[in-house]
Amino acid sequence: MAQLILGAVIPIVALLAFGSFLRRRVLTDSGFWRGLEWLTYHIFTPMLFVTSISVTDLHRVSPGAVIVSIVVPILTVTAIVLLLKRPLKMTGPAISSLVQGGTRINTYLGLVFMDALYGADGVALFALAAAVMVPLVNVVAVSTLTVYGDRRVNGARPRIFREMVTNPLILGCAAGLAINLLAIPVPKPVEATLTLLAAPALVAGTLIAGAPITFALSRVDLAGIATTSILKLALLPIGAATLGGALGLSGAAYAAVVVICAVPTSPSAYVLANRLGGDSRLMASITAVQTVTAAVTLPLVLHLTSVV
Repeated sequence: MAQLILGAVIPIVALLAFGSFLRRRVLTDSGFWRGLEWLTYHIFTPMLFVTSISVTDLHRVSPGAVIVSIVVPILTVTAIVLLLKRPLKMTGPAISSLVQGGTRINTYLGLVFMDALYGADGVALFALAAAVMVPLVNVVAVSTLTVYGDRRVNGARPRIFREMVTNPLILGCAAGLAINLLAIPVPKPVEATLTLLAAPALVAGTLIAGAPITFALSRVDLAGIATTSILKLALLPIGAATLGGALGLSGAAYAAVVVICAVPTSPSAYVLANRLGGDSRLMASITAVQTVTAAVTLPLVLHLTSVV
């Protein structure tokens, strides 16, 4: 636990704070951050997936166990949030933001934790878990926004579905799998280029996660934020750990399932809420609270689930 805190938690918190500082005091141009986010999402992280998955031994991973351990808890948490709509007295757009807060993931922070725990092997197995998680939570988020979002805004959904089909993280995972399973030879100059493009992914992604952190809370929001944060940062990863352990997952594969369910919601959830009629202000508050809280809860969850 001490090694995890020193090797992952403190550096992540420092980079999150540095990203927030840079955004507010130094690099205040929003265009810079949009550009960095585009590069990280479309180039750096997919290349990290390609380079890590292509050299990992995949025969010891049970894909069925990984899928079940992720899908069942995600759908369960979604159902719980929707059932709480009336008790929490939430509007449709607000409940859609709670669903995103309870299910979506900050891929970059998960990669940093898995790199600290298992190195390149951990990154590769996290990427495989992300290949299950990313499309699932996007379908859940878009479906919920379609039903509960502001109908004056959410007519853009066909474009979102096209984006899911061409998601660069999924494409990077697919390319890595193809190279690995088909034993496709990669020329040394190409391999070196891919490695260089993958190198900035973890640092850039963490800075991006910290840049938009803001705490714009109201009393009305507190119950919803607390509920979705407990579900996302505690119930979801513990449920995934219970299923994964029962299905025989162990080592880095087990850790990947737990970590991907324990990381906070993604800053991109704000963009989706804004575009499809969700409560974007509430979404920003959820993201900020979870990002900061996860620095404490993630190590605790990993300890409780015997990952560390």
